Amino acid sequence: MKTRTMNRDWIATARTLSEALPYLQRYAGAIVVVKFGGNAMGDGDAMAEFARDIVLMRQVGVNPVVVHGGGPMINDLLGRLGIESRFVRGKRVTDQATVEVVEMVLTGLVNKRIVQAIMDEGGRAVGLSGKDDDLMVCEPDDPELGFVGRPVEMNVQVLRDLFDAGIIPVVAPVATGMQPGETFNVNGDTAAGAIAGALKADRLLLLTDVQGVKNAAGEVVTELTPDEVRRMTDEGVIAGGMIPKTETALKAIEDGVRGVVIIDGRVPNACLLELFTEHGSGSLIRAARA
Repeated sequence: MKTRTMNRDWIATARTLSEALPYLQRYAGAIVVVKFGGNAMGDGDAMAEFARDIVLMRQVGVNPVVVHGGGPMINDLLGRLGIESRFVRGKRVTDQATVEVVEMVLTGLVNKRIVQAIMDEGGRAVGLSGKDDDLMVCEPDDPELGFVGRPVEMNVQVLRDLFDAGIIPVVAPVATGMQPGETFNVNGDTAAGAIAGALKADRLLLLTDVQGVKNAAGEVVTELTPDEVRRMTDEGVIAGGMIPKTETALKAIEDGVRGVVIIDGRVPNACLLELFTEHGSGSLIRAARA
C-alpha cells in the first residue's frame, strides 16, 4: 500500500505556479528576445538551465528568440590561429581574416551548441544567422572597425514563420552587407536590439554578468525611463560597459519594444524570475506611463 506525505517543497512549488498564473496569461503570445552570452555559454550546467527556461517559455505560449554572442570562443580560435585581436571602444576590429573566424565560430560552434541544448530539454529550435533570408542587412559601423556592421534593413518574417511552426529561433549575430559577398560581425546586444525592434517585441532581455543598472550609491535601479537613463549617463553614473547596453535599450524602445530588462544572467532562472514573478529581476527600462 502506497502512502503519501505532503512535502513542503511540493506545496511551495504549487503555490509558485498558482501565483505565476497572471504573468503566464500576461505573456501568452508575446514575443521575447533574449540576448544570451557571458560565462554561462561555457558552462554545461548553466547552458542546460538556460535552455530549460527557454523551452518552458515556449511551452506556456511565449515566442522566444535567442540571440547569442561568443567572444571568448572567438578569442580562443583567433589565438590558436595566430590572429591578433584588437578592440576600439569595446568593439572588435574585424578584418577579412577575423570576420571569417567570427562567422565560423558563431554560426557553427556556438549556435549549434545552443540549439542542441534546447532540443536536449525537449524543445524545437533552429539555428540561423543574420545572413539567412536577409534577416539582418548591415552597413559598416565605423571605418576604423572594418567589417563590424550596423543593421539598416531587417527581414523578420522568417522568425514569424518559425513562431507559427512552434520553433525557437537561435540567431548568430553575423549579417550580410549592402554589397554582394559582404559579411559583417555585429555586436550581440546591437543585433538583439535590432531584432526586437523589428519584431516590436514585448520584452528584450539582455543577460549580462552584472546585477543591472546602478545609481550613484551603487544600488540596482529596478525601473527607469529613457530620460532617467540619459540623465544618469550625462552625470557619469552609467559608464563603461553599461553604456552600450543602455544605448541598445533606448534604441529598441524607440523602435517599438515595450520594455528592455538588463538582467544578471548568473542568477538561476533569471528569465523566468523577470517574466513570471512579481519581483522581477534586474533593471527594467521602458517609456514613462502617461
